[in-house]
Amino acid sequence: MAEQNKLEYATLGGGCFWCVEAIYQLVDGVESIVSGYAGGQDPSPNYRSVCTGLTGHAEVIRIGFDPSKISYKNILEIFWEAHDPTTRNRQGNDEGPQYRSIILYESPEQKEVAESSRTEAGPKFASPIVTEIVPLEKFFPGENYHQNYYRLNSDQPYCHYVIRPKIEKFLKKKTSA
Repeated sequence: MAEQNKLEYATLGGGCFWCVEAIYQLVDGVESIVSGYAGGQDPSPNYRSVCTGLTGHAEVIRIGFDPSKISYKNILEIFWEAHDPTTRNRQGNDEGPQYRSIILYESPEQKEVAESSRTEAGPKFASPIVTEIVPLEKFFPGENYHQNYYRLNSDQPYCHYVIRPKIEKFLKKKTSA
């Protein structure tokens, strides 16, 4: 495990944070994941307020990764495969601005990699990518019950019918690569 000060961070939203978190928990080099909120104007968001769609925040995850094991570019390559970046404010039945596709960069280098990655991913989709790429102003950790959700609640219907198929698709692609 990398020393805490050696980790780099990526903050991404691709629909429900439980889904995105569950995918990145399977990725070598990912050392930590915190589900939370970012990208909006509310100074103290919580799940209830974000679900109204009025805070401007998206459900996101903040990934701590070891750059000696996985690059930011590789993190983003997984991001494009883990959700549908061509649907605005929606992933499956989850609908609203809190479920938008978003990359929140923390440096000019991350911005450049994110924009380049979006351009490279574009031809893989039949429709245009609508993913926002914006600076991370502040990340707000989500409530404790949202953390590690799939692993702690895999028998819940949402986990079984929504998250599990995404994991199976990711694992199938990972093993065929």
